[in-house]
Amino acid sequence: MLAKLETHASILSAAALAKTSHVLLVLPKSKQLPVLPGAGALRALLKRRAMRAEKLAETPLCAMLPHGGLAAWVMLDSAKSVFEQYTLLRKALQPLLEENPQTLCISTHGSPDERNNAGQLAAYAAWVNGAKLPQRKKKPPSKPLARIVLYGCQTTHDFKELLAQAEGNLLCRELTVLPPNELTPGLYRRRIRKIAKNYGWKHEEYSLQKLRRMGAGAFVAVAQGSFEEDAAIVHLHYRHNRAKQTLALVGKGICFDTGGHNLKSARSMHGMHEDMNGSAVCLGILLAATRAKLPVNIDCWLAIAQNHIGPKAYKQNDVVKALNGTTIEIVHTDAEGRMVLADTLTLAAKAEPSLIIDFATLTGSMAVALGERYSGVLGNRETLLTQAVEAGKASGERLCAFPLDEDYEQALESKIADIKQCTLDGEADHILAARFLKRFVNDLPWLHVDLSASSCKGGLGAVASDVTGFGVGWGLEMLRILTCN
Repeated sequence: MLAKLETHASILSAAALAKTSHVLLVLPKSKQLPVLPGAGALRALLKRRAMRAEKLAETPLCAMLPHGGLAAWVMLDSAKSVFEQYTLLRKALQPLLEENPQTLCISTHGSPDERNNAGQLAAYAAWVNGAKLPQRKKKPPSKPLARIVLYGCQTTHDFKELLAQAEGNLLCRELTVLPPNELTPGLYRRRIRKIAKNYGWKHEEYSLQKLRRMGAGAFVAVAQGSFEEDAAIVHLHYRHNRAKQTLALVGKGICFDTGGHNLKSARSMHGMHEDMNGSAVCLGILLAATRAKLPVNIDCWLAIAQNHIGPKAYKQNDVVKALNGTTIEIVHTDAEGRMVLADTLTLAAKAEPSLIIDFATLTGSMAVALGERYSGVLGNRETLLTQAVEAGKASGERLCAFPLDEDYEQALESKIADIKQCTLDGEADHILAARFLKRFVNDLPWLHVDLSASSCKGGLGAVASDVTGFGVGWGLEMLRILTCN
């Protein structure tokens, strides 16, 4: 559960401030401090640090108030990007939330537009960081933030969608951090069934046995290495009676990735329980869209499996046939994500949705290209790529577009099959992986998001945890764009 929000159109008074234990004061960028409660403590702090007021737009400050409460001050520059504003708010909130308060007060200042913008950004940052992620320490976990009291916001109509987005982000992160023994494909499917029941989603599963009969050889090749035959493609439906478009979300759900016969090193294998993050992003978007009641139909397709080593595991030089009849020469067993996505994309494309978006922690080369602070996007429509990048700017979850030109596919030409799965040299593998996936979308409008920013040490944008939930906010913004067109 996320904190309950209580809003007040009035500015925080000195009397109300004296009753708060933890307060964030969000000011517009200015060379002068506005009239605000607790200004004496802030002026003393600025003087001690020989710091000008406008520097609060770069470095938030935190100090004790005379009555014993803890206050943080920050200035937001509306000329800066949403990502930069979220980052500053995250840093300002951190010392307050480290004390695990039950109630957080947020006071916004400036013009009505400045206060409303600051209130929305600050409330979202408080929601996602005030919640607690699963942990398995002997010491009982601290309680999550229970209440946010927001002063200075005159309009509250946007908070419903922000709360829905925060809930989706939290679900994504909660699933991603679970240890692999608690999120095997079988256990994951059980969790999804429960979530689907709670939110009224139609639910369908394509078991490994059924996928074999259907001829989904690409998915089966990866899944057959596991001792337990618990892999499946899970299909969830969300419908809205005013929807004019249908979106297909496709997520890579590799619950643990050993690399298969091309075994990863210990350093590379550590953290591979997070290789199901693409599926968690899809679930987060689906949850957020449901809670916000967005007028769009969504089909969510989750490729849930593990990539294990074993006597039945697929191997280099195997040739397998995908669901759409494409034959694939296996070059490297650690390129399993594109294999399970191939058949899942084929299923998604059969219904001819308006747009397919797939999410995956797919390639190391994307992480090399961008690091942890951006994710990459590729697609088969230029207008979609433009919209995707703009949605990244608007949501504070930044995307960089990469080329998908046809001549890249020369590297995937096979002498014995329709296509190679990958190459061994790894050059431009993020582009080659997308060229591979493009064969399975039946030329429908399609975007592929390679989640290099799924985890960022120290947090990213609004989110303070290493696991970021990147993609949920962006996905919700893309849905808004779709429903407006």
